[in-house]
Amino acid sequence: MKKAILAVSFGTTYHNTLEKTIAAIEADLAAAFPDRTLRRAFTSGMIIRRLKERDGLAIDNVAEALERLAAEGFEDVVLQSTHVMNGDERDKMMAQAMPFASRFTRLSIGSPLLTETEDYFAAAKALLERLPQQQEDTALVYMGHGTEHYANAVYALLEYVLHDLGRRDIHIGTVEGYPGFAEVCRRLEETQNVKNVVLLPLMVVAGDHANNDLAGEEEDSWRSMLVKRGYAVRCVLEGLGENPAIRAIFVRHAKEAAGE
Repeated sequence: MKKAILAVSFGTTYHNTLEKTIAAIEADLAAAFPDRTLRRAFTSGMIIRRLKERDGLAIDNVAEALERLAAEGFEDVVLQSTHVMNGDERDKMMAQAMPFASRFTRLSIGSPLLTETEDYFAAAKALLERLPQQQEDTALVYMGHGTEHYANAVYALLEYVLHDLGRRDIHIGTVEGYPGFAEVCRRLEETQNVKNVVLLPLMVVAGDHANNDLAGEEEDSWRSMLVKRGYAVRCVLEGLGENPAIRAIFVRHAKEAAGE
C-alpha cells in the first residue's frame, strides 16, 4: 500500500523563515514516518499566488495535493496541519480535504498545535525552554495572529497555563483579535517595575506580521509603540516552528492520526 503524509501550512513568502520553520516541521514528519512520502500544501491562496508570480514557485493547495496523491495511487494519507489552532485555516483545510475521503482507503487528519489540554502544557513548556529566566524589570510579550473565529480563545488559555507554570511575566496579545495591543499595554502598566519588554511572535513562521507588525520601523508597529511609551524593547524573531519541542507536538499529533 502506498502511503503519504501531507503537511498543510498557512504558508509564507519569506524563504528564510520557511526553511527554518515549515520545512523543519516537514523534515521531522518525514523522519518520523520513513514509510510515507512527504508532500506539502498551503492553505493561503494569497501566498500561493505570490510565490508563483514572484518566484515561479508552485505550491499546491490541499485539494490539488490530494488530487495529485490520488492520481499517483496513494491509498493511505495522513494530513497533518501545522496551524496553531482549530480556526479558519483549519476549517478551510477540512473543507478542501473531505471530498477526497472516498478517494483513499484511509485519510486521517492530525490536529493543529493547540487542541487538547495536554497540548497547551507541552507548548508552554516548549516556550519556556527557550526563554530567559524571569527578571523583575522585564516582561515577555508574544504576538499571535488573532481571529474572529471562536478558536481565538487559545491565546487566553495558553497565557493562563504559562502563568500557572510560574511565568506571570509573559503576556499574549494578537494583531487581529482579543486581547490586542491595548490589553497588553494595560497589563504592562499594572506591573509598575517593568522597564524592558521582549517581543516574540506566537506564530509558526516569523513572517510578515513578525517583521512588520511586531518589529517594524513604522510608527504603528508594536516595537515602535512600546518604545514611545518608554520601554526598552528587544525583538526575537523566531517562529514557533524553529523550536524542536513545538515540532514534536505536530509529530505526536500525526502519529495519533496514523494510529501509531
